[in-house]
Amino acid sequence: RSGRSAALRARMEERLLGARFRYLNQQLYTGSSQDAARLFRADPAAFHLYHRGFERQVRRWPERPVQRIVRYLRRRPASLVVADFGCGDCTLAASVKNQVHCFDLVPLSPRVTVCDMAKVPLAAESVDVAVFCLALMGTNLQEILGEANRVLKLGGTLMVAEVASRFEDTRAFLKAMTQLGFRTVSKDFSSSYFYLLEFAKTGPARPGPAPGLRLRPCLYKRR
Repeated sequence: RSGRSAALRARMEERLLGARFRYLNQQLYTGSSQDAARLFRADPAAFHLYHRGFERQVRRWPERPVQRIVRYLRRRPASLVVADFGCGDCTLAASVKNQVHCFDLVPLSPRVTVCDMAKVPLAAESVDVAVFCLALMGTNLQEILGEANRVLKLGGTLMVAEVASRFEDTRAFLKAMTQLGFRTVSKDFSSSYFYLLEFAKTGPARPGPAPGLRLRPCLYKRR
């Protein structure tokens, strides 16, 4: 009997964890990066819970996007300086020889610099590669990608891996990226789980709104 009640308790905990993860996830996708920074400053434990839920979702995928970015970086010179926006547990930094600046809202690793993704403590044009791996959250996407443009050197690389179902119009999204000062180098739509996009910085972002820069919130279903 004790085995049965333990199993029941585990199921209840799992369900609660799932509900809390979905709630936090919705907050992250429907608020700005400043709101997210405030949320986790007030409740750092919530970030750990969110990350656990996120890991559980991605574990079901046949391939993890971060591994694709690791392979990409290993083919490029190790001297390139990388900025990882929304780095999570710093898998990328731990897997490559490059210097990687790791930014996130809560430090899951001592390597992490805690900040809002729209305001990272890096000098202008100081990095060669900027990475957003399942990290383009928040309603202020233009501000966040504008920050990536600011810190990237001219000709530098922007890598974006994002959940496939979030893109409502890829052509409009890529067109908006040109307004933000990026040229599309390659796009991989082969996975039904995530898209992988590579851009090169052509210059500063042009002022004014970029209407095509829209991604649907990534809302996970109850299981």
